[in-house]
Amino acid sequence: MQESAPSRPAEVVCLFRAMEQRRDPAVRIVDDPFAHLFLGRGSTAALRAAIAAGPLGELPDRFLPGLSAFVLARHRFMDDALADVLARTGADRVEQVVVLGAGYDTRAWRFADALAGRPVFEVDFPSTSKRKDDVAHRSAKNLPGTVVRRVQVDFLAETFEGPLLRAGFLRGARTFVVWEGVSMYLTRNVVKQTLGLVRSLCAPTSELVLDFWFLLDAPDLRAAAHRFSANLLHLLGEPVLFGIHPEDTGAFLARAGFELVDLAEPAALAQRYVRDRRAVYPANFVARARSSG
Repeated sequence: MQESAPSRPAEVVCLFRAMEQRRDPAVRIVDDPFAHLFLGRGSTAALRAAIAAGPLGELPDRFLPGLSAFVLARHRFMDDALADVLARTGADRVEQVVVLGAGYDTRAWRFADALAGRPVFEVDFPSTSKRKDDVAHRSAKNLPGTVVRRVQVDFLAETFEGPLLRAGFLRGARTFVVWEGVSMYLTRNVVKQTLGLVRSLCAPTSELVLDFWFLLDAPDLRAAAHRFSANLLHLLGEPVLFGIHPEDTGAFLARAGFELVDLAEPAALAQRYVRDRRAVYPANFVARARSSG
């Protein structure tokens, strides 16, 4: 997963959110008025073309139907979990937020009021982090004031523990961690190591949201097509290396020291968030977990 240039997959995901903004609010899965600020020239041109095309300007899921709807519903699931924890007060108050593999995530600005000065640590490769920082500075007048600390990590050479602590992360504080669109591109061992590191750095009852890929096992042509096309996910990232079935997720997280709080498979994501005819890609799901004491 070495990165020598800013992440193109991260920009594609950002484009999904920017394109969603042109939909009627009644059917909008995610409301992200800042996503367009972080698009490069090509993505900005695609967005303008879609706006000009009106209803005909749908972003086609040519290779993996339903993928963009899943990415948006995944983001919304995590947004809802973040809004929930930020509203807590007293002994349950969350002190900080960490976004692992942040890309062009805009939650630090979208949730600026609810964060109320609490820091958001955005962890990513240096090239993507630097580009995002440059764009944020150029667009400062269009972004709400908030506390964002970008943590640059060469994931091939080090863990994120040292850079995160040097950036001011409070070890042992109650934390909310977003780990979006990453686990399926890592080995099982690295996923387990990352979960263990999150648990060791954060206070008990800290929460984590993340998504997983799983192998569809239905004996029909649709499932066979998704099994065959799994590695086409390199269009948004690296080839799939790790998968886990929803039925096994609770036990997997428990072994890492987390209690499963919520799990939404594609049908549940569609029921919760999709208000038009869009389908949700059927081979990914989202989980929310709480670290044990």
